[in-house]
Amino acid sequence: MTYTYPHTVLIGFDSLKSFTGAARAEYEDCTPEEPPSCFAVLLGTVEDGVAHVVESEYATNARASDPIATEEFAGTIASCFGAAYRNPRRGFWCSSKDLLRIQRQGERRRLDILGSIHMHPDWHRMGPPAERGLRISEHPTPMDRYMFDNSRYPVNVICYLESTGGKLSAALAAWGPPPEESADAPCPRLTLRFTAD
Repeated sequence: MTYTYPHTVLIGFDSLKSFTGAARAEYEDCTPEEPPSCFAVLLGTVEDGVAHVVESEYATNARASDPIATEEFAGTIASCFGAAYRNPRRGFWCSSKDLLRIQRQGERRRLDILGSIHMHPDWHRMGPPAERGLRISEHPTPMDRYMFDNSRYPVNVICYLESTGGKLSAALAAWGPPPEESADAPCPRLTLRFTAD
């Protein structure tokens, strides 16, 4: 049986409040040496091509403590996507213990892990000068595409934060994993809608 990925994502307004609050705090406290990092796992259901996101759950970033993650970032990821990924605050590797906890929590409520949400800051404006060449937005970076392709989760949301004129704004977009049969194909963009909880 072939799995059909969703084409639309419905998210309740209130289900992302804690994430956007945490993302804002990370954004405001970051420095060029310490990029902001904000990631959560999305729980919900998929029915008739529509993913219903019910909640987001935080997980620990095992990026710098898990030996497998450390090796992956030092070897494969840094060599493919740049030396910036040697910084332990760049990239996210979800703790396997937290992932199991979230999965069990979801099963008790008859919810599935649909994917994740993570933040992109306007790093091309505020990051180190050497990293300002790559424009960051709510679109997947090459590293995101790698993550989406390897996790194969159906819903991958990017929350882009940008400061303009002293005001912080956010743009959100949802993406599916790239097609398995085409290594160079772009990630499909999913329709993202917000609903009253």
